[in-house]
Amino acid sequence: MFSFQVRVYWEDTDAGGVVYHAQYLAFLERARSEWLRALGRGQDALRSEHDLVFAVRAMQVDFRAPARLDDALQVTCALRECRRASLVFAQEVRRDGALLLDATVRVAALNASDFRPRAIPEPLLRELQALQGVE
Repeated sequence: MFSFQVRVYWEDTDAGGVVYHAQYLAFLERARSEWLRALGRGQDALRSEHDLVFAVRAMQVDFRAPARLDDALQVTCALRECRRASLVFAQEVRRDGALLLDATVRVAALNASDFRPRAIPEPLLRELQALQGVE
C-alpha cells in the first residue's frame, strides 16, 4: 500500500479548527498522483506521451473522526481493480494509526485532448493489472 504524508495547515481547516470535509478529497488526489509518480507514470507524462488523463468518476467516502490543525496525516492508496478504461482505489487517511477517513474512488481514463472516455494503453494496462490487489 502506497502511503503519502500530509500536514494539516490553517488553509485546510474550517472555522471549528478541523479539516474541512472537501479538503480530504484534495489529500486523496495528492496520494493518487504521488502513487502514479512513484510508478514512474506522472500525470504530465501520461498526458504528453499517451494523451491520457484520469478523472474521478465516483467516490464513496466515510468520515470517521476529524483531523485538526498541524496534524501529520498518512494518506494511503491501493489499487483494488483495474479495468480496461477505469481504476478503483481503496484509500484511507490516518493520524498516528487511527483511521479518520476511508474511501473508494473510481477514476475513468480519458483522452487529454477532448476528455472523451478511452482505453488505457496496453503496456500501462498490463503494468497496472499486475498491481491490483497488492498491498
